[in-house]
Amino acid sequence: MKVILVNGSPHQKGSTYTALCEVEKELAAAGIETEIFWIGAKPISGCLGCGQCLKPENAGKCFMNDSVNEFLTKAAEADGFIFGSPVHYAAISGALSSFMDRAFYGKGKLFNYKPAAGIVCCRRAGSTAAFDELNKYFTISSMPVVSSKYWNMVHGTKPEEVLQDAEGMQVMRELGRNMAWLLKCIQAGCNAGIELPEKEAPVKTNFIR
Repeated sequence: MKVILVNGSPHQKGSTYTALCEVEKELAAAGIETEIFWIGAKPISGCLGCGQCLKPENAGKCFMNDSVNEFLTKAAEADGFIFGSPVHYAAISGALSSFMDRAFYGKGKLFNYKPAAGIVCCRRAGSTAAFDELNKYFTISSMPVVSSKYWNMVHGTKPEEVLQDAEGMQVMRELGRNMAWLLKCIQAGCNAGIELPEKEAPVKTNFIR
């Protein structure tokens, strides 16, 4: 089993990375393979809604060949995900927002029934709004959302400050343990012959007549 931890910060080894590492330690201790995937510091364009990635010949890949495509290749082999972001104006980072819009667009089969969680890092406030933003990607994709003992957030502008957030670090550790537990429960269920829920054909209701 493998979990990809996505670092949505423009800083490769800053506060968000520090929080993700705390989660990663618990996953590794439980025997779960991990990888921290940094989206990078280069500009990431938002989704243009062109639908190119939905065409069979493109195999789900975006025509903009950047870290999104690299992630999608890895995501196919992953069993769970943790997405981490700094808080910018009470929201996730602009780069991560664009990254997730494109990564999730039309990719339901890639993410369905794979556990996911979001974590956010802020100096002072805006964390709950950013945390809520992350969770919306999971709940629209039939992904079990993994929780902890509190909302998944840490405080600190620098890694050393995040490490001083004792409660935040505890939340990260419990999140890692809960993710590992749920992955093992899902695996045990599959081994026992429990099948995934049946998917109905999509129904879209347009309220504009």
